[in-house]
Amino acid sequence: MPAEEIIQRMSELAEKLLLWQSQYAQGRPTVSDLEYDKVWDDLRQMEEQNPEQRLPWSPTQRVGSDLSHGFPERAHEVPVLSLDKAYAVSELEAWLKKNQGLSSQPLVVVAEQKLDGLSVVLYYENGILERALTRGNGWVGNDVTANIKTIPTVPLKLEPGLRLAVRGEVYLPKSQFSSINARQEEPYANARNLAAGTLRRVKSRETAEVPLHIFCYEAFFLAWPGQTLPSGHLEALAALKTLGFPVNAPIAALSPEGQFTGVQRHSLELLSCRGIPYAELGPLVEDQTRQRPTLDWDIDGLVLKVDALNLREELGATEHHPRWAMAYKFESPQGETKVEEITVQVGRTGRVTPVARVSPVAVGGSTITFVTLHNEGFIEGLELNIGDIVAISRRGDVIPAVERVVEKLTPGTWKFPEFCPSCGSCLRKEGAHAFCPQPDCPDQKRYRLIFFAGKDQMDIENLGPETVDTLISLGLVNDPSDFFTCDYDKLLDVAGFGPKKVELIRAGVEKARKQPFVRVLTALGIPDLGPKLAQLLIEAGLKSYAALREALENRAQELVNLPGVGERTVESLKLGLLKPSVSRLIDKLTQAGLVMEAQAPRGPENTAFAGTVWCVTGSFEKFQPRALAEEEILKRAGRVVSAVSGATTHLLAGSGAGSKLQKAQSLGVRVVSEQAFLTALAQERVPGL
Repeated sequence: MPAEEIIQRMSELAEKLLLWQSQYAQGRPTVSDLEYDKVWDDLRQMEEQNPEQRLPWSPTQRVGSDLSHGFPERAHEVPVLSLDKAYAVSELEAWLKKNQGLSSQPLVVVAEQKLDGLSVVLYYENGILERALTRGNGWVGNDVTANIKTIPTVPLKLEPGLRLAVRGEVYLPKSQFSSINARQEEPYANARNLAAGTLRRVKSRETAEVPLHIFCYEAFFLAWPGQTLPSGHLEALAALKTLGFPVNAPIAALSPEGQFTGVQRHSLELLSCRGIPYAELGPLVEDQTRQRPTLDWDIDGLVLKVDALNLREELGATEHHPRWAMAYKFESPQGETKVEEITVQVGRTGRVTPVARVSPVAVGGSTITFVTLHNEGFIEGLELNIGDIVAISRRGDVIPAVERVVEKLTPGTWKFPEFCPSCGSCLRKEGAHAFCPQPDCPDQKRYRLIFFAGKDQMDIENLGPETVDTLISLGLVNDPSDFFTCDYDKLLDVAGFGPKKVELIRAGVEKARKQPFVRVLTALGIPDLGPKLAQLLIEAGLKSYAALREALENRAQELVNLPGVGERTVESLKLGLLKPSVSRLIDKLTQAGLVMEAQAPRGPENTAFAGTVWCVTGSFEKFQPRALAEEEILKRAGRVVSAVSGATTHLLAGSGAGSKLQKAQSLGVRVVSEQAFLTALAQERVPGL
């Protein structure tokens, strides 16, 4: 039989099986098991005889393979963002009110269950499932395509021409988990861990033996011939459901007065979802909290998302999360323990934070021994003292916190110290917090040095906190400029520091000496002066410390008028940057040879990107600020524009890409992830060629 006829026959059999699988999953089978098995066997026989013609979307792949495979890392092509978190309904209401005030139209917000599973992204090219990646770090994930294909409800084939990325959560139903555990000599800890471990098994046939499920909750339609791309989240979810994806439908959509557009109402109907006014948010959360134990899947909270994609772009994102979404976390699991000791820690800004050492207690799968107590007012509100029995939670399932005093065993309340435990200075109260006013305080100096060398600041490789502590103990560093001038050979007399390690430290220091001015400015540790504000000031023409100082002293109002700055921020910059100690440090860093002025982009060093037009949007891991990525494009003779148009050839998209990503997708502009961009820079070639 000719190859064309073989492929045609295999396609016909595969199409039948996919249709019958879909009908069976919906509870309305149309063929007998005997007929289904016959077609299955025919297809498997043809594939075994013609392995080179096997279709990538063949339903036979759901049974998995005995071949071992690793999990290579691949870059994401869509933003895979983490979310800001709230722990009270009042915080959700404040978030709603704030965003409604910032938006240009009535704000419709979609409320969904926050699934507790393993996050994945499914990528479809020309309607075929091409790859499936775990969330990873948001930029790069592991390729688990072979294992994802074993999940019966994951569509393997969609409409021709459809390019689509779908975010979903892989989970194991509670009922299935209980059945599996009943057969185990040593039961699994929880359904989430079992699901995550199953999805990472090296043989997909083993994955197929565990009844994994998936719920899809976010869609990025990159191209859909003959269809108008969704303009809102509800539309996108409705489209996913129509295409056959398992969607955990939103529990509600909220608007200020319960009003919705015709398109939104139609989507709500397709999703069997109700629309309610903001005022019903509290009862909605209470209802979901009550229903949580009755569900056959684990949820650890709710997620609220702005519906309209254009409003998401208006609201934008911080460096860490989008402003258009908020995760509400249910009350964290708690444990009871005894407070053994209360001490205070002094940070790099002088802020003094009380910390409790407690008897070890297991909470949410972790053993807790230290818990933050926030400030003096928090302790007084609890009437807490050493020896008391307290309830401990992990807020957001991460941060240990004292929730309440369960049993008061020690009279009175622990007294906050009047003096700094590090330098002995009298503490100063500012609002709810206490501060050490002595800038030469040993603990402050230590944390400033660690901060300066840290990954998000100067990124001095091989110079971690333990090495910094060693340098301090030897008297080799007193302020950040000493990192660039001290005698590292003296480390050779310390156990654990051999010649190779010392040379690596030197290499890291020399590399950091060339960091751009925006990083130097951020590493100073001035309150409110993060990478975004530093870049904004540089783009406003303040390209050196001298220029910044002159503007703060003589033209402060001009800075107040910059977008996103304001009077409070300018006052904070004055307090930090105009200190004599900061001026002295700047002089030392200059003498040490650091880059102390923002450089204008240089002319192209080569023409690898010649003829390309780039727009850069979102936040990046390696390019902070993103102007550093733009400079790399300009170096290679590429052109950088601020908006996406028909002339744009590439969109470099980081997390929180927003409407520029949507527009690029609708225009067919090639979207490039940070990892793919880094690969292109290393290979000196245009991405995709």
